[in-house]
Amino acid sequence: MPRLSPILTTRDLPLAELCAARLDGELAQLDALWSPVDEPQTAAARASAVSLQWPGRLIAERHTAAWIWGAQALPPATHELCSSLGARARPLQHWRVAVREVAIDADEYTWVAGLRVTTPLRTVVDIARSATRFDADERAVIRSLMAQGGVSLDDCRLALDRRRNLPGKRRAWSRISDAESGALAGVDAIHVVDGVDASHGVEHPVEVGGVTHLEDEAADREALP
Repeated sequence: MPRLSPILTTRDLPLAELCAARLDGELAQLDALWSPVDEPQTAAARASAVSLQWPGRLIAERHTAAWIWGAQALPPATHELCSSLGARARPLQHWRVAVREVAIDADEYTWVAGLRVTTPLRTVVDIARSATRFDADERAVIRSLMAQGGVSLDDCRLALDRRRNLPGKRRAWSRISDAESGALAGVDAIHVVDGVDASHGVEHPVEVGGVTHLEDEAADREALP
């Protein structure tokens, strides 16, 4: 069999051939795409898989970013992407992706294989602020991002204080502190595939899936004690 590309889509081979090659042990699943079984599934490979499915000026964030960094084993069922305010990114209509507009600065994301991905710190804060549920899996993701990215509690505090009147600030700080205290108590984090680089960042979402949402979190707008 000729040498395959690192990532394959139905533009490369018919779906039936891709599925047959996977059953034969020649290909492995990479999100909704495929890659040769001997091809390392690195952060670059995962970022490429996302950008091949949703090209454009979007930024991978939250659990999609966590998956790219290797802080969670599986990609999210619905990928989470964002665009900066005023970027005029083309809206996407697809059941496997949620896109929102956010306030984001250049030091809050980095480029991975041609895709912009929120930094580990920004990803930690985003997940802590926006997660509907916050269970052991969420805490493990945050611990992994913090450990591999060299992110400290002080970094998180500075990120949360970076923007005034940030919705969800108090809740996020409580969740991050809780996750970190679990790490200090010896709770095991999930396996991390790739190392990541630390930076600072936080967000202010204003639109989800093309629909504007106003966050009624007056208590969270208070300054942290």
